[in-house]
Amino acid sequence: MEAAITILALLLVAFVALGVYATVKAVGAAKRGVDRTITQARRTVEDTTLRAKSFGQVGVAGELAQLRLSLRTSMRATQDALHAGVAEDASLAESVALFRRLSAHGLELDDELKRLEREPDRATVAGLLPKLRERTQRITHSAESLRWAARDRARQFADDDLDALNAQIDIEAGALRHWTVDEPSSRASGAGASATTPGRGPGTDWPEPAASADPSAGSSTADEAWSGPAREESPQAITAPDPRPRTTYPWQKSTRPETTN
Repeated sequence: MEAAITILALLLVAFVALGVYATVKAVGAAKRGVDRTITQARRTVEDTTLRAKSFGQVGVAGELAQLRLSLRTSMRATQDALHAGVAEDASLAESVALFRRLSAHGLELDDELKRLEREPDRATVAGLLPKLRERTQRITHSAESLRWAARDRARQFADDDLDALNAQIDIEAGALRHWTVDEPSSRASGAGASATTPGRGPGTDWPEPAASADPSAGSSTADEAWSGPAREESPQAITAPDPRPRTTYPWQKSTRPETTN
């Protein structure tokens, strides 16, 4: 009885622990999903604001907004390209590590540009714009180099795979059409055999006369073939019976002589 109670208690504790673990995991996943949604919404709003400032404002504020927009657009595009490629090509892991180091410089520059947007001294900010523009161009150039290299690598792999597939399809198509290669050769061999047949030439269709052991029979057959209908046979003469008496045998009766009255 005590063993059964102990087992039930252990099962109850295990179920409770499993429920707590599942609840924590579900809450964590929901929280990450909410944070991701909030981050994306904030990013979308911020990009829209920067795009509006870059087109609607002139001077230092418009220049800073344009630099931030180009920086963020280039870094986000490179991040998406590398993360999508590393799932299929493990050799891009080093590129992802390099991009993380580049992202640290990009985030630092973005934060600096964001602080300068609220700077009241526009003259000082205008003096810093050339260096800020150069840093932005260097970072975006490095990001674009990584992005296009990853895309070129993926496209090259796709082209190589397509070339190999085309070669295999050509081999299979040739194997399926093997009769187009065998048929002309068989026709040529048949034509050669007919051309080398002794006693026959091209266009010879006359039947040969039947062979016979008697030469005279062959000549008569040839004469009948060329001279028309066969000649009728002449009637044979009737042979008269032998007048000599036949041989008598003991079991035969003798012929009685004729009596005259």
